[in-house]
Amino acid sequence: MIRLRALATLGLAIAAAPAMADPIADFYAGKSVNLIVSTGVGGGVDANARILARHLSDHIPGNPSIVVRNMTGAGHLQATNFMFNGATKDGTYVAAILPTFVGYQALDGRGAQYDARKFPFLGSSDVENANLYVWHDLGVTKIEQVKTKEVLMGATGAGSYTMLYPTLLNNTIGTKFKIVSGYKSTNEIHLAMERGEVSGRAGNFFTSLKSQNPDWLRDGKIAMLLQFGAVRDPQWQDTPLLTDLAENDEQRSIFKAFSAEVALGKVFVTTPGVPQERLEALRRAFADTLADPAYVDDCKRAEMLVRPATWQADQALAADIVGMSPEVVAKAKAAMELKPADERKAAGAN
Repeated sequence: MIRLRALATLGLAIAAAPAMADPIADFYAGKSVNLIVSTGVGGGVDANARILARHLSDHIPGNPSIVVRNMTGAGHLQATNFMFNGATKDGTYVAAILPTFVGYQALDGRGAQYDARKFPFLGSSDVENANLYVWHDLGVTKIEQVKTKEVLMGATGAGSYTMLYPTLLNNTIGTKFKIVSGYKSTNEIHLAMERGEVSGRAGNFFTSLKSQNPDWLRDGKIAMLLQFGAVRDPQWQDTPLLTDLAENDEQRSIFKAFSAEVALGKVFVTTPGVPQERLEALRRAFADTLADPAYVDDCKRAEMLVRPATWQADQALAADIVGMSPEVVAKAKAAMELKPADERKAAGAN
């Protein structure tokens, strides 16, 4: 009986003791987590990030508020450089950055103040193909027609798909894209298309297009010329892949290099140097958010899909892209060299 009373007393003492402190929850409680978006307001990447922001706090211990900040400039380089060098490295900054920053480091690197291999990836919310399309009244319905007809393409900056893809196609298969650069966001490019300032845009994603410009698809306002990825999108089986255009092995190796980073998807990263336990908490929170039925329902309402990739897959793919052989890099660099005659500045651009 004495032993039983002692055990009972011990049990009551344990039950009455305060719960063990959670250092992760203690750190995040009452704080804000900044979600940096490398694109302008209103585009598909921005919309995707804002949906995630509505649910991410529920899965981070301490439930910090999530503050979305758009940081455009230099074709995603400004946001990428900031996350690598300027943002506080304590787990209060995460970012949604177009995956072009990975290939840009390997194939150009001008202005890149980061190493993509050292970014702690959280994962990707959706992996899908990018595309290239033109306005309906241009009369162009196939990529081959651009070999004989000049097409004005809106672009943001040197590190963006909006400029990269048309340049690549001009240098490899002889298209006649004329790049009008200097738009502050892809949403501005779309407005320019509707005004007739430019005729097309490269580097959008199919779900972003369906979410942001459904009437363009419904009313046949654009012609889809090309897609970029490993396999054709199931809903766009008649639209060729970049790799389908290869005329020889050299072109095929170049096109594969530019298609690889698309497999990173809508990628999210945090800053290098985040304490390991907070990094693990952010990765768990990101994965749990993508599996949250409320988040999935919000994506469905916005015509967006959830086809995630793990942080491990993203980290490995980024290392492969940055570590491409010197031979492939040299060929790819030559293919993306912008000729002055192929570019002009948009009205009002610096």
